[in-house]
Amino acid sequence: MGIYGAINSAVSGLTAQAIALENISGNVANSQTTGFKRLDTTFSDLVSGGGATQGSQVSGTTYATSRATNTIQGDITQVDVDTYMAINGEGYFVVTQAADVVDGSTTFADETFYTRAGDFERDQDGYLVNSAGYYLQGFPLDAVTGNAIGDDPTVIQIDNQPLAASATTTVDYQANLPRIPDTNDYDGSTASTALLAAAVGAGNVAVANETDFLNSSISGGSVTIYNQNGTAMNVEVRYAKTANADVGPPVVNDTWTMYLSSGGDATTAYYDVGDVQFDTTGALTTMTAGAIGTVNATTDGFDIASLTINGTTATGIGISFANNSLTQYSDPDGTASSVALDQDGYPAGELTGVAVDESGRVIASYSNSQQRAVFEIPLATFEAEQNLKRVDGAAFSATTSSGEADLTGGGQILANNLELSNADIADEFSKLIITQQAYSANSRIVTSADEMLDDALNMVR
Repeated sequence: MGIYGAINSAVSGLTAQAIALENISGNVANSQTTGFKRLDTTFSDLVSGGGATQGSQVSGTTYATSRATNTIQGDITQVDVDTYMAINGEGYFVVTQAADVVDGSTTFADETFYTRAGDFERDQDGYLVNSAGYYLQGFPLDAVTGNAIGDDPTVIQIDNQPLAASATTTVDYQANLPRIPDTNDYDGSTASTALLAAAVGAGNVAVANETDFLNSSISGGSVTIYNQNGTAMNVEVRYAKTANADVGPPVVNDTWTMYLSSGGDATTAYYDVGDVQFDTTGALTTMTAGAIGTVNATTDGFDIASLTINGTTATGIGISFANNSLTQYSDPDGTASSVALDQDGYPAGELTGVAVDESGRVIASYSNSQQRAVFEIPLATFEAEQNLKRVDGAAFSATTSSGEADLTGGGQILANNLELSNADIADEFSKLIITQQAYSANSRIVTSADEMLDDALNMVR
């Protein structure tokens, strides 16, 4: 190879080290960039030619190429932003870019990109956008089944539309009624003296008899329910014992009547829902329809077709005593114990927050304490992710070499976390020292070769 060959090799070394320096500088600059994947440098020798024997072989030049580190995960750190997320394992978030704003609405590019930068936040239009300006895509979820809709992800948008009210359909009721109630008209002599006063009569309790009724009944708890337009209604339950098993035939079971307050009706103070009977073990055995309630054998409770409280009406309400939740065990206090009422309705609610759960679903929270899973976030995997094309903002685009994105797999989404850059400053500085020394050495070869050429030219003088 001669002096000119040495110069050629040294120049190729300078070029290769310059490429390595460029990669190192980019890695250092992005050492704090969320989801950034560093570029390493690979050196290859280019043999210019030579004979078959060792003595006639010559060294060649070098060539530097960049090597992606997409498969190397960066450190994951916890954050306190509910829409930030990281990927533990394989996969990329599916994102796109805004194309234009038409009549105040954002339109999006047709091209799809992929990133591990999960610093997404909700913008003023309800889109989840990361700091590089990429919009997160996902599958919308069916409000009834909770299943993903469609095969192609769409841009995630959580608008400010209120969550509609849902009418109460079921009140799950639990209570233990005492053997002998502690009422104002009970003198403690026998169980029969605890019965509802005769003046009240059967059926609904009239306003004129309200005082006698309260003196002969016990509280059974209360719960707020909601009608079809989300208006709150306070349901107050009371029980009055109407028959005792110790009186003798034909009465064979203790019997209570369940009442609901009207909340201030002009004529009716309490509605008669129905009767419940208990055997000697305290178990509920029989239910009988009342003035407003019908027996539902399926739910072991009462159905109320229409209920008006304080001028507001709700329809289609079921009171359930399922799983033996209404009992009559002896209680020395003479009051209803272990009372719990749970209902399934709620009023309309305003959007109060958006978060991501550990299953990769976007959760919308509302002021009525309701939560709704609105989107599912897919993760894209590739057969050869090292061949993805790098684009701005720590993102990538698919190539023919990388293969098409597969949205059926991937790692685990970690909510309230971020993946940091996989470029380590200490490692990059170590590579920088080596690169600098190699560059200087190649420049010395060029200098030495130049001096040798000068010596050869000066021989004729």
